[in-house]
Amino acid sequence: MKQVFVIIFTLVQYFSFAQSNAYSEKPPMFPACDSITFSKQEKCFNNQIHNLIYNNFKVPERVLAENYKGQVVVLFEVDTIGQFQVIYANAIYNELKKEAKRVFSKLPKIKPATYNGRAIFKQYALEINIPLVDNSVGNEEINTINQISKLEQQAKQEFDKVNKDLQDFENKAYKSQLNIQFTHSDYAKFDRQMNLVGTNSHTGSKPFVYSDVAPYYDFDAEAEALHRETKTWAGQKLWNEHLVELQNEDYWFTIDPIFDLEVGKDTDAAFSSTYNNTRGFLVRGGLGEKFNFYASVFESQGRFADYVNRYAESLKAFGPDPAIIPGRGIAKRFKTDSYDYPVAEAYMSYAPAKYINIQFGHGKNFIGDGYRSLLLSDVASPYPFLKLNTKFWKIKYTNTWMWLKDVRPEVTEDGAFLTKYMANHYLSWNVSKRFNLGLFESVIWSNSGNRGFDVNYLNPIIFYRAIEFETGQDAGNAIMGATAKYKWNDNVNLYSQFVLDEFSLADIKGGEKSWKNKFGYQLGVKYYNAFKIKNLLLQFEYNRIRPYTYSHNTIATNYGHNNQSMAHLWGANFSEAIFIGRYHYKRWFADAKLIFGVRGLDFNDDTDSFSYGGDIFKNYNDRPFDSGVIIGQGIKTNIFNGNLQAGYVVNPASNLKLFTDITVRNFNPDATTASTFKNSTVWFNFGIRTDLFNWYFDY
Repeated sequence: MKQVFVIIFTLVQYFSFAQSNAYSEKPPMFPACDSITFSKQEKCFNNQIHNLIYNNFKVPERVLAENYKGQVVVLFEVDTIGQFQVIYANAIYNELKKEAKRVFSKLPKIKPATYNGRAIFKQYALEINIPLVDNSVGNEEINTINQISKLEQQAKQEFDKVNKDLQDFENKAYKSQLNIQFTHSDYAKFDRQMNLVGTNSHTGSKPFVYSDVAPYYDFDAEAEALHRETKTWAGQKLWNEHLVELQNEDYWFTIDPIFDLEVGKDTDAAFSSTYNNTRGFLVRGGLGEKFNFYASVFESQGRFADYVNRYAESLKAFGPDPAIIPGRGIAKRFKTDSYDYPVAEAYMSYAPAKYINIQFGHGKNFIGDGYRSLLLSDVASPYPFLKLNTKFWKIKYTNTWMWLKDVRPEVTEDGAFLTKYMANHYLSWNVSKRFNLGLFESVIWSNSGNRGFDVNYLNPIIFYRAIEFETGQDAGNAIMGATAKYKWNDNVNLYSQFVLDEFSLADIKGGEKSWKNKFGYQLGVKYYNAFKIKNLLLQFEYNRIRPYTYSHNTIATNYGHNNQSMAHLWGANFSEAIFIGRYHYKRWFADAKLIFGVRGLDFNDDTDSFSYGGDIFKNYNDRPFDSGVIIGQGIKTNIFNGNLQAGYVVNPASNLKLFTDITVRNFNPDATTASTFKNSTVWFNFGIRTDLFNWYFDY
C-alpha cells in the first residue's frame, strides 16, 4: 500500500510537470544548490535531503534488535518561508514515525519554492529505506506534488491534523482572563497573598480574573500540592482532572459536570427532609491568549429549610410561579412543596490590551473586601452585564452596566416584567503601600416612557449625580459611596465602606434624625494566619444601614432586581455584627459564621401599612413620620444566625466538594403579624457540590 501511495504521487507529478513551463516554477533551494544551473537544482535538492536524512536518522534500538527491513513513508512540505513540515508519516513501528518527524524538525530553513517569482508551498513524498541506504547519488528521486493536489491532500488530512495538533493539557486557565469562581471560602485561600504590605493589587472589585491573582498566588504549585496519586484514567478524572481536557497551541477548553446533591433536616419544618438536586455542565476555554469564555447550565429541584421557603415565596414574581429562589431565579412548583429552578450563567472575557479587560455575560458582581457589600453584592439573581476593567499605575477602574428586572405585579407592562438599568463606576487607588481608597457611584433608571438604555450613562468617566439632574430628578436614583482598606501588617487588614443615598447636613446638626439621612457604613478587620496558625483566617464585620436607604419615590428605581436587593440582602433599617472563621489544610476545609443583628420590619396589616424603611421596594413617601427616624423602627426584630460547615475537596479542578453543615437561626420580633413571627430553626445538611457561587441563607 505504501508503494502504491508513492507511485500515485509520482504519476501526478509527472503529468503536471509535463504541462508546465519548465522555468516558471523553481524547487526549494538549499544554499549548496544556489549556484548551479536550473536543470540540476531539483536533483541537488533531492541529494541534500537524502544526505541530511542518511546522516541524521537514528534507527531505534528496537527496530535494529528485531532486524527489521522495510520503509518509512513520509509526506512533507516546504512552506512559503522555507520551513519543513511533516504532514504524514507511516511505518510499522511508532518509533520510526517519531524519528522521521524528529529529523525533519531539525532540517534547516531554506529558500522556498517559487512560481513566477512568488513563494509557494511545495509537497513531496519520500521513502526512507530501513536499513538506511545512501541514496545521495540521486538514483531515487523525491516525488513532488503539484499545487492542486496539495490542496486536496490538505483537505483530506485536515481532520487527522486536528488530533495531531493536540498537546498535553496544562491548565492555561491559571493565567487567563477567566474569572475565579467567587466563593468567600475559596477567595480566603489567596486573600493574604494579595494584601501583603507593598503589593499593588486591587481587591475591591470581584470576581477576580486569574491573571490578576497569578502574580501573588502560584496556582500551579497549589494544584500540584493537592494532586492525588492514582494510576487509572477514572481515578485521574475523579480526583485531579477535568472530565474533558483539550488543548493545542491556539486554543483550549474543559468540560465538567455540575452537581449539587444535598439532603438535610429542618427541625422547625412539618415536612420530613430538605434536599437539593442540581445537575448541569460547565464549559471553560480560551481562544488565543486574550479571549476566554465560560458557560454553566443548572437544572435544579429543591426544598429548603422552612424559613428559606417562606422567604422565597415572599419574593414571588407576577404570574403563576410560586417563588424566586434567593440568589438563583424564578422557580416553578415541583410536586407539592418543592421548587424547580433552572439557571444559566455565561460570559466572554477579552483583554484587547495589557491594561484592559472587557466582559459581557449573564452573572453577578461584587464590590468590597467584606462578607457583605453595601455597594454592589452577589445576593440577587444573575443578570446580563457589560463590564470594563482598566488597570494602570496604582489605579483600577471598573465600569459595570447591568440590565435588571422588576417583577412585581404593580409595575408589569402588558403582562411582561419591567426592565430597568444600572450603571456603576468604581475607582480603586492605592494611595500608599498600606492604604487603598475607593470611590463608587451608581445610578438606576427604568424604561418608563420607552426611555430604554440611556446613552448618557455609557460614558465611563462621569458623575452620575449631574446626569440625574439633567434628565430629571425622578428619572433615576443615584447612589454614591466609598471604600477604604488599611494594611496594618501582613497579617492584619482593616476595611470599610460608606454608602450615601441622600444626606441632609442641616438635619444632622439639628439632631432630628431626619428620614433624609439615608446612608450606611461597614467596618471590618481580617486576621490572617491567626495566632500563628497557617491558613486560619478570622474576620469581624459590622454593618449599619439607616431606614429608607436604597429606596426611591418612584416605584421602579429602587436598588433591587427580581425582588432582591443589589446590596445587602436585608435591605435597609438594620445593624449587624458578623464573626467568621475559615481554615483549610490540603483538601480539608472548615468555615464558621456567627451573625447577630437587629432589623426594623413593616407591619403590613389593615391598621398599619406604613413603610418603616427596611423594604427597599416600598415608596419612601409612605413613611409614618419625617423625624425621629432610627434603626430598628417598625417591628424591632433580633436575629441570630450561626453556621458551621466542614468538608473535603474531591476534585480541585472542578471544585467538587463533599460537605456537611449545621445552621442555627433564631428570629425574635417584638410584634407578631401574619408574615412576621418568632421562629427558631436548626437545619442539618450534607451533600456533594460543585462550588461555583455563594449561597446566602442568613436572612
